[in-house]
Formats: sequence, structure tokens, C-alpha cells
Amino acid sequence: MRHSKTGRKLGRNASHRKALFRNMARSLMTFERIRTTEQKAKELRKVADGLVALALQNDLHARREAYKVLGNHQLVAKLFNEIGPRFAGVSGGYTRVVKLGLPRVGDCASLAIIELTRRAVAAEKGKAAADAPPKVSKKETKAVADEPSQESGPVES
Repeated sequence: MRHSKTGRKLGRNASHRKALFRNMARSLMTFERIRTTEQKAKELRKVADGLVALALQNDLHARREAYKVLGNHQLVAKLFNEIGPRFAGVSGGYTRVVKLGLPRVGDCASLAIIELTRRAVAAEKGKAAADAPPKVSKKETKAVADEPSQESGPVES
């Protein structure tokens, strides 16, 4: 019987589950938002929150523990230097799972997006939008084109 057993097996053996969540954690730390099935996202939340909690400790042992999961020195550096400081002073709730509501084509699995709650991408988008020139609507361009130009008037000699 399955009394008091936590976690989902997801139809995989233990080593396959471990590899799956390591790869998904790498993708989440790289892109800060990934799309997956709802069940995988809920399980990945545990791994990702643990990694961010390690980043908040910011000591050598925590870096080595994070490297055990991520297996990439550049990702560990990003986790500790960029992602960790964003969550300073926050206790928990580092990731968000948003259900997409539409099933995956083929097997009808429920999809979800898992993302870090404080993403740097949103700040960069706002900065890029502020630097972009203002957009001109089609009506404004048509009105400017319909106005008679001053150059086409009578020419004085």
C-alpha cells in the first residue's frame, strides 16, 4: 500500500527521474521559464526551490551541493550571482506554476509553465520598450500622406 509516500514516480525508475529533474532544473535556471506537463512542473518546483535556497546560503558547501544537481559551473555561477540575490529577504515561493489550460496535442496531457517569480527578463523587456522609438499607427501615416505638400504649390521665379 502507498501510505505516506511523497513524490510522484511519473512512470520512470529512480535514475530516470533524477536525470529528468536535473535536466529540467538546468533549463529552468538557464531560461527562467519552461513549459512542461503540470505534474512534472509540480515536482520540479521542489528541486528548483531547493536550489534557490542553496543560493541564498551562498557558501562553498552550498555551491558544491548545487553543482551536484546542475553539473555546470556557469549555471552555478548564474544561480549564486544573479538569481540568488534577487530573492534576498524572501523566504520561500521562489517558483510559480501556471496551468495553461490547454492539453498537449497527441496525448492530451495538461500543460503548465513553471517560472521563477522574480525574473530578470521582465525588467529587460521594460527597458528595451522604453528605448524603442514610438510606434506610428497606420491612420497617422495615412493622414500625413494625404496632406498636400508645400513643395507642390506654384513655383515663383
